[in-house]
Amino acid sequence: MSRPASAARVLADVAEPDGQAALGDEAGDQEAPAAEPVAPDPAAAEAARAKAPAADAGAGAAGGIITYLALDGALGAAEFYCRAFGAEIASAMPPDAQGRTMHVHLRINGGSLMLGDVHPAPGEPPKELAGFHLLLPVADVDGWFARALAAGCSPLMPPEDMFWGDRYGQLKDPFGVTWGISGPRLGPPAPRAGEPEGEAFGGLS
Repeated sequence: MSRPASAARVLADVAEPDGQAALGDEAGDQEAPAAEPVAPDPAAAEAARAKAPAADAGAGAAGGIITYLALDGALGAAEFYCRAFGAEIASAMPPDAQGRTMHVHLRINGGSLMLGDVHPAPGEPPKELAGFHLLLPVADVDGWFARALAAGCSPLMPPEDMFWGDRYGQLKDPFGVTWGISGPRLGPPAPRAGEPEGEAFGGLS
């Protein structure tokens, strides 16, 4: 499996599909020669279909369940998540005339996250995201939190050692998505209520 491309490279590629950026002015002025017509070959077409693997929209995706976000500005969000959370862009579909894309596949923290631009009804603004947040289980909660803040996320809950056994912090990105960051406590294990000191919760994971 090839390594996911960087944000800048993929965003540049999808912004100018079909290699248009590589064509010079002279090449653009030249008219391509007409292609010779090719007679259809039903037998060859059937043989090719038989050899082709079944289409799988989730090919290369990681995780048993994958979040698919509908955002206002999915390509911008993908670039932001590369800076804030160390994401890599695995694939992205070219944008339309309004700069919207149908699909971006990100890899973050060993899992997959899918993005696409929201398409509200004409005259209606996109609805505010609510009712969920994304959780990043990591080894260094404070380091991940600090990087996300530096990229432009807003803090909702600074990292703290929690009673359930994890260190946990929460923030919101500029696209309205709330992120929780969870990992090992910095202090001693949290005692379980009603249990002798030393008996601790195992955390959320």
